[in-house]
Amino acid sequence: MIVRSSAISEDTGEESKAGMYESVLHVRGEQGVNDAVERVIASYGERQTAEDEVFIQPMLRDVALSGVLFTMDPNTGGNYYVVNYDDKTGSTSSVTSGSGTDLKIFYQFKGYGGATGFPILDKVIGAAEEIAEHFRSQALDIEFAVSANQEVYILQVRPLVMKRVCKDIARQEAILKRTARYIRKSLGKKPYIFGDRPVYGVMPDWNPAEIVGVRPKPLALSLYKNLVTDGTWAYQRDNYGYKDLRSFPLIIDFAGLPYIDARVSFNSFIPKSIETDLADKLVNYYLNQLIEHPEMHDKVEFEIIFSCYTFDLRERVEVLRKYGFSQEECRMLTESLRDLTNRIIDMSNGLWTADASKIDILKRRHQEIMSSDLSRIGKVYWLLEDCRRYGTLPFAGLARAGFVAVQMLKSFVSCGVFSQEEYHGYIASLNTVSTNMTEDFAQLRKEAFLNKYGHLRPGMYDICSPRYDEAPDRYFNWENARNTALYGREFRVTVSQLEHIRTLLKEVDLSDDVLSLFKFLKGAIEGREYSKFVFSKNVSDALVMIGEIGSECGFAKEELSYMDIEIWKGLYNSEKDVGDSIGKSIAQGKERHQDTLGFTMPPVITKPDDCYYFHLDDASPNFITLNKAAGPVCFETDSELEGSILMIPSADPGYDWIFSKNIAGFITKYGGANSHMSIRAGELSLPAVVGAGEKLYNRIAQAEYLELDCALKKVEVIK
Repeated sequence: MIVRSSAISEDTGEESKAGMYESVLHVRGEQGVNDAVERVIASYGERQTAEDEVFIQPMLRDVALSGVLFTMDPNTGGNYYVVNYDDKTGSTSSVTSGSGTDLKIFYQFKGYGGATGFPILDKVIGAAEEIAEHFRSQALDIEFAVSANQEVYILQVRPLVMKRVCKDIARQEAILKRTARYIRKSLGKKPYIFGDRPVYGVMPDWNPAEIVGVRPKPLALSLYKNLVTDGTWAYQRDNYGYKDLRSFPLIIDFAGLPYIDARVSFNSFIPKSIETDLADKLVNYYLNQLIEHPEMHDKVEFEIIFSCYTFDLRERVEVLRKYGFSQEECRMLTESLRDLTNRIIDMSNGLWTADASKIDILKRRHQEIMSSDLSRIGKVYWLLEDCRRYGTLPFAGLARAGFVAVQMLKSFVSCGVFSQEEYHGYIASLNTVSTNMTEDFAQLRKEAFLNKYGHLRPGMYDICSPRYDEAPDRYFNWENARNTALYGREFRVTVSQLEHIRTLLKEVDLSDDVLSLFKFLKGAIEGREYSKFVFSKNVSDALVMIGEIGSECGFAKEELSYMDIEIWKGLYNSEKDVGDSIGKSIAQGKERHQDTLGFTMPPVITKPDDCYYFHLDDASPNFITLNKAAGPVCFETDSELEGSILMIPSADPGYDWIFSKNIAGFITKYGGANSHMSIRAGELSLPAVVGAGEKLYNRIAQAEYLELDCALKKVEVIK
């Protein structure tokens, strides 16, 4: 048997108290039942009333699948069935306890009426529809199990506590229909581009999910598109010897969620010298690999495509032979990438060095603009125009050179020139902005430090994110500044390593000037970071002035975050009313963004139905609520937790005590969207990341101060 709580204080419309009281599994015999009942009643504590009950139910055997289903998405108010389930362990509590490490999450939009291709889940959702109709409720939390013979058992139904208003299903359905229609029409061959079909992802190129978030506000998204992904990105690829994709926008937004058009991206990595038939074949291979391995969407340039020459390229391209590529086609690709890479790393042709010099032009012009008598609207216009021409364009080139440099360094490891430790040692020896900032923090006075770095903000395109100089004490502990350790980062390449590299260069017919190669490696990697640091000042100062102008018109920064950056061109070249233009843009942006907040879509979209139902990538953390929080990183053993971002291993109900500590938010290594801690966080509107996974959890656990933005699905390391 199983003995479970059924207290009158549970499952109200205000809170579920999910997991608060005892459940005793695998109970046998009369005495066992009596003891279990006593344990459950005792768990009610001082809250006991005469109306409290205890459930005694048969314990299910041969469980093939179990989990929790929400009939609404409590984080967004979206009209989705959200199914968090375990089809591995046979446990009926791995989801609710948060102990499962291999849980799956399935979303299905309520307006979708067809079969999903997952028959068991279709049966579970069918049962949920029946129950919702019976209770006349659109927001339920249903625990279920499916036996080995595919019978569905409903273990418990409770009201789903919703802190967000449920979205209008007819409006959501209309938007999804438009999205599905757009995807359907984009299928098949298209003029001026290789590849038989599109694939859309949130991270394959220029990483919008990382840079502006999954659900960015209109100002951040429009600014990023304006400065980078509408055209600048393609000009850079063309300049560096790849196919010309000018006039192709890289970001497509579905209901305000930004996706990279991977077909366009993959075309832009084909060297110009590659002929049509091979180019088409390569793009289709890349697309098919992404479709087969969607978990690679954030690492396509490392795992799927061939975009530059490395010392191990001839071995790596052999994988193409398994997919119908001839030896001659592999040779043609290898030679094209070698010629392209030679042009990039050649110090004499000035390709990336010219980009580096443009950054100095941007610095000079920034000073001219800021000291001029231009109106603030004029300054905003020219800061962004210059940023695109002398900032993000050369940055894109230096980023490409930096990527080539890192790939070549990694191939040093695979070819035995460097050990893994030596690779990291070389990277650590470089003078990047990050390393310089650490040293400056230890050596400069507060005013001097902020004068140099004060324009930086955690979200470069987010007007609501304070700059360092706007909230310095939030970001830095000035009392400990002089205690910051400075490490010697010198790295020396041995004579034998230099000879090894020179031999490799000759073997693959790359420039055999080893010293020039290392000059390129150092300059490209450092230049990439420095150029971003410089152009971010134009962006940051433009946002400051937008905030000032908006404030004079009666708009707060939060309101301005909904406007579209494109209106500033119209304000600069016409006599339009500033307040009226801003107000109209804000109103349109707010309406659009409210729709955006209600949608959840998969990281990779390959077909129209993907916007209606999908499994979330196992590696995708679960962001609970759409709220933001920031605070110092703490662990359960720390004495002071108030205002902290608490790190805990799993979403165990035993951690309920943390909610009395006034924490700002929490992050768990394991757990699912429907676990106990997820439910409690949703009820309390407490920002949380549940099930971050080992890699992300271990990385951010090293931080001192974090910011969670659950709407954008971002964890930002502040320091």
